[in-house]
Amino acid sequence: MQKPDVKAFFDPDTFTVSYVVSDPASRQCAIIDSVLDYNPNSGRTHTTSAEQIIDYVRDQSLTVQWLLETHVHADHLSAAPFLQEQLGGKLAIGGHIRTVQETFAKVFNADSEFQRDGSQFNKLFEDGDSFTLGGIEARAIHTPGHTPACMTYVIGDAVFVGDTLFMPDYGTARCDFPGGDSRTLYQSVQKIFALPENTRMFLCHDYLPEGRSEYIWETTVGEQLRNNIHIHQGINEDDFVAMRDKRDAELDMPRLILPSVQVNMRGGHMPPAEDNGIQYLKIPINVVGRR
Repeated sequence: MQKPDVKAFFDPDTFTVSYVVSDPASRQCAIIDSVLDYNPNSGRTHTTSAEQIIDYVRDQSLTVQWLLETHVHADHLSAAPFLQEQLGGKLAIGGHIRTVQETFAKVFNADSEFQRDGSQFNKLFEDGDSFTLGGIEARAIHTPGHTPACMTYVIGDAVFVGDTLFMPDYGTARCDFPGGDSRTLYQSVQKIFALPENTRMFLCHDYLPEGRSEYIWETTVGEQLRNNIHIHQGINEDDFVAMRDKRDAELDMPRLILPSVQVNMRGGHMPPAEDNGIQYLKIPINVVGRR
């Protein structure tokens, strides 16, 4: 099995892990789930996190082939446009981004200029699509449940699952966002569990559960299959759905969901400036969440 190099970048503000995945032979790389730093108090953005990735790519003499998004994130803004401007590469996400765009265009009352066809991205992956990273074979797997557009990327002996799974001691993604579904998530995880047990698994977040003192974002398919507290081998679908739905009913919305989704559904671009030259993010009142 081909083995890519994987470099992780952890953002403590959003508990997000971004990755640079590279082919050691060709020096081609993919950047997965990048972060644009955003201060909700001031509405200001900065690129400190993205610049760390840029420095690494240049220091390692890598060429960016792909900018991969596992889904439309609800907890951080994507830095993909800035990285693409600096480093090149094709921006890609799952084809069901169209469903997310249709849903949230209504929530944010997006103007007619907002295209709902995924055209903000260079490539839309469908379930089972094959691609390459340099000389390494890769595959996209549609794994909805957390969101309708969630994609898992298998690159050589490594799999990048986005928010679908967390470390075994933390469990699984929530399913109460628009278009999410706990039964669908259970079925999606079975696709991931069908991979070889020694497949290296890289996660998009770690929230440091009680009893653990160190952030961790790498595990294996086998470890998840045996030890995930929500969905290990032997947990049936109905029991998982009951557990997940009960937990989700008690959760508040993520701190940055409203700015994140309206930016990320545009491929990381801000909404267009208004007639005064200023760009605005909308805050819909009493629409998202339960409280």
